[in-house]
Amino acid sequence: MAVPFQADPDRLRARLAAWLAAHAAGAGDGGPAGADAADGGSASGGPAGTAGVRWELGEPTVPSAQGFSGELVVLPASRIGPDGRRVSRPLVVRMAPRRFRLYPWDRFAEQCRVAEILARDTDVPVPPVYGHELDPEVLGAPFVVLGRVDGDVPADLPPYHMQGFMIEMSPAARARVWDAGLVAMAGIHRLDPQRLGLGFAGQPEYGPVGAVQQLAAYERHLEFFAVDEAARGTVDDALAWLHGHPPAERHPVRLVWGDARIGNMIFQGERVAAVLDWEMVSLGQPETDLGWFLHLDRHLGEGVGLARLPGLPDRAATVARYAELLGRPMENMEYYLLLASLRHTLLAARVTRLIREYELLPPDLVPPIDQFAARLLARVLDEARAGVGSGAG
Repeated sequence: MAVPFQADPDRLRARLAAWLAAHAAGAGDGGPAGADAADGGSASGGPAGTAGVRWELGEPTVPSAQGFSGELVVLPASRIGPDGRRVSRPLVVRMAPRRFRLYPWDRFAEQCRVAEILARDTDVPVPPVYGHELDPEVLGAPFVVLGRVDGDVPADLPPYHMQGFMIEMSPAARARVWDAGLVAMAGIHRLDPQRLGLGFAGQPEYGPVGAVQQLAAYERHLEFFAVDEAARGTVDDALAWLHGHPPAERHPVRLVWGDARIGNMIFQGERVAAVLDWEMVSLGQPETDLGWFLHLDRHLGEGVGLARLPGLPDRAATVARYAELLGRPMENMEYYLLLASLRHTLLAARVTRLIREYELLPPDLVPPIDQFAARLLARVLDEARAGVGSGAG
């Protein structure tokens, strides 16, 4: 669902072009957009190498499919070097939420820093980062400038189980796409966050690193998410179960992507060209992301009453494959699947309320995402209590 465009296009182009000229150093003029990954400037000041550089920006547009909480603007752009050489550098500008706040906290700066570090210092496939700006005076809100990565993204609305590029694939090809997503996610989980300077990615105000912190971050804001009264009992029961069954978390702390799902990946054929969206980033165990990855796929199939696409590996096969990729067993998955379902239920309640509150859709066309999520939470809770998870297939 596209967030309504909230900026004057001409003003945005002029202000952004000036900002880029002052802040965003260019990479070599010959390579693809991904070659710019080492060029990110930041709000702290422009890097060396921008003297004599200017940018020409085309008409900004808003993608029809984008996340709810932020605002994305796509612009054709050219970087013109001191020698007059012009290089096409299509851009995506992601602005911090202004009217539509999906989360109760502001972690935009942390998201930007994570993206910049991953682009600069790792081989995780992320879009090029030209820099970020925290001063809202420039464009009306803090923003980050990314290089555009072309490809296909499995959609949420309508779900990829019923529409999109994966529909036309053979079952074997879908299995390879799924596996490519797991391989890309495992690349994140192999990183040493301390070595990379990613220690800021956690939320220590909510407790020690890991599941306890992630759970507390949501539990302390139940009124903000405002689940329907009919679902509150299930939410309370899920919280009680999670508090009563904390995981040991005996493995090294890793960067947790947060919104880890194939819907946050850009595919070029069967290859992951980019992973996106660090709004839910934290520190903890890889099982946190694997649980979210599995649960969001289940929500977009079983949760909304759709058959899952043939060929996609089920839960057991996915967990086994991920254990192979990380070289260790995946532990306490019932906990992480329930944690994922609880968090998704809270976020779905918030999304549904915002759609209605701001009249983003006619009342009779608002999908009951909150009800779908709450019903699935009840099933996942039953499975956790029984100690047996449902296979996704």
